[in-house]
Amino acid sequence: MFIGHFAAGLGAKAIQPKVSLGTLFIASQFIDLLWPFLLQLGVERVHIDPGNTTVTPLDFAHYPISHSLVTTVGWGLLLGIIYRILRSDTRGAILVGLLVVSHWFLDLIVHRPDLPLYPGDAPLMGFGLWNSLTGTLIIEGLLFVGGIYLYIRTTIPKNKQGRFGFWGLIGFLCIVYAGNLTGPPPPNESILAWVGHLQWLIVAWGYWVDHSRQVKTRSF
Repeated sequence: MFIGHFAAGLGAKAIQPKVSLGTLFIASQFIDLLWPFLLQLGVERVHIDPGNTTVTPLDFAHYPISHSLVTTVGWGLLLGIIYRILRSDTRGAILVGLLVVSHWFLDLIVHRPDLPLYPGDAPLMGFGLWNSLTGTLIIEGLLFVGGIYLYIRTTIPKNKQGRFGFWGLIGFLCIVYAGNLTGPPPPNESILAWVGHLQWLIVAWGYWVDHSRQVKTRSF
């Protein structure tokens, strides 16, 4: 899953508007931001295997530190604690932690059974929606539209950057997603890891956009 995770970050803005969209993107996509580093260190492994599923050519052979349920909960607790220390915002900290954990459960929907419950000889989980391109597009598309709706219902642009920067971000995410679905497989695992680091540009874009928008004043 790709835009589904960013959809979670977008939608979470409605729960705690004080948290920046960039921070929400870090939380919702954290274990995929961590994963490329672990690949390059040789701690985790992936294979390029076209036909592995209909949607992705990646065979996630070994990623218990980033993508097991137990460690994902641990990463969520860690990020939540760090956010609480930095921002003194308990509600935001809880949201950040839950968003980290949400990644595993969204992945559970689309992955084939390759998500470990814990490091070691653990059961592998996955419902395999990636075997259906249509089903994947429907689920991720609905999540993405829902996330966009919640974000624009919660915030309004302060300037042109807030308006056009936001829709530029949405368009860019759609282009990247389309490229992932229709483009050729990565030539090798090393390039895949380096490309994975580019997700930090989306995080930075999220901070920039959110700085150019403000929370709507609610009337009761």
